[in-house]
Amino acid sequence: MSKRLQVLLKESEYREIRQAARARNLSVAEWVRQALRLVRLNEPSGSADKKIKAVRAALRYEFPTADIDQMLAEIERGYGVGKNP
Repeated sequence: MSKRLQVLLKESEYREIRQAARARNLSVAEWVRQALRLVRLNEPSGSADKKIKAVRAALRYEFPTADIDQMLAEIERGYGVGKNP
């Protein structure tokens, strides 16, 4: 089911939006829908507290670290890549 949204804009804001929509061969309504969708998708999901707790939980572990080339070489050796026949 669709819902109607009414937004009041200054005349200058509306003109800018109309020009942007025309430049993309879109109606003002479609341009606004796309703009809102883009902003909504870029909004962070979840609370900051939840993210901080996840980072703190990850910090309790000790993961291997090394030079990336060294780590990749070790991984490849584990898969048998680069072994002499």
